[in-house]
Amino acid sequence: MAGKAADLDSIISFIKEGERFTLLSHLSPDGDTLGSALALMHLLKRLGKTCEVICPNPVPKIYAFLPGSEAVLLPEDAGGYDRVISVDCADTPRFGRAIRFFTGAQATAAIDHHVTNPRFAGINLVEPEASATAEVIFELYNRMDMPIDSTVAVCLYTGIVTDTGNLSYSNTTPNALRIIADFVEQGLVDISDLNRRIYRTVPYAKTRVQGFVTSRIRLECGGAVGIGTLTQAQMHDFNATNEDCEGIVDCVRDIDCVKIAVFIRESADGTYKVSLRSKFIGDVGRIAGLHGGGGHERAAGYTAHESLSTVVADIIAQAAAELERAEAEQ
Repeated sequence: MAGKAADLDSIISFIKEGERFTLLSHLSPDGDTLGSALALMHLLKRLGKTCEVICPNPVPKIYAFLPGSEAVLLPEDAGGYDRVISVDCADTPRFGRAIRFFTGAQATAAIDHHVTNPRFAGINLVEPEASATAEVIFELYNRMDMPIDSTVAVCLYTGIVTDTGNLSYSNTTPNALRIIADFVEQGLVDISDLNRRIYRTVPYAKTRVQGFVTSRIRLECGGAVGIGTLTQAQMHDFNATNEDCEGIVDCVRDIDCVKIAVFIRESADGTYKVSLRSKFIGDVGRIAGLHGGGGHERAAGYTAHESLSTVVADIIAQAAAELERAEAEQ
């Protein structure tokens, strides 16, 4: 606990000592990296600081409702400031095209919750026990005695619920539930409205491409490993975007017999984004780490540069080995 407080104080000093900040969100932005970065942006601006938020990809339509999302810049549209804070980034490759802002900064800090984070910044506030980076930003607000209004609450709520599967995954902490309960009690968030925006508004293309992938899922290792794949050509057939592919890995995970779920999507540059999930056994963060990726025990990912057939063969072998290891330790 003392270490956490010291790390929080180090970040606070980092903020107080600077005037201009660049906040970096990660590739394929989710609700946590965007919600957390925007909540931090609102905090910095209230302190009178100059601040910009940079993301290597456009803000997904599903998160356009987040207060301040219109201010998120692509790398080519940003100037870059002397102090950089990475938000919810497990490692530097997650910066994508925005990495130059981090490497060129005079001072760097990182706020994150990924257990695989190697503490790559000058100052690191990494809390693996937190359900989401938004939970860490909430602690920062409290430590700085900064009030949370509905603008900030919506950002933090989105970060927490999207990283916990709408408060249903095993990483959902008592603290996360208390934060959400406080927001509801204070009338800061409308759960029904936000649930509709995040989970109940699905583009037609996403429905079609999801159905296509799930209808072709491969079951390996006696059904313990489920694999879905999607190429660029197939995406084009459905006029689908990367955003439309989010959540497909969860459909694979939800199959009753599956213990480790895999979704492999081809990127425009010919590489493959591999998303991994496990239910009650198997550390997929360990698998991702073999490929230079990262994440958590139950949710992780990496980028593969081999052919699709090789990527599939490798992940089958590694998932099987991980299940064997985990079962031997039970």
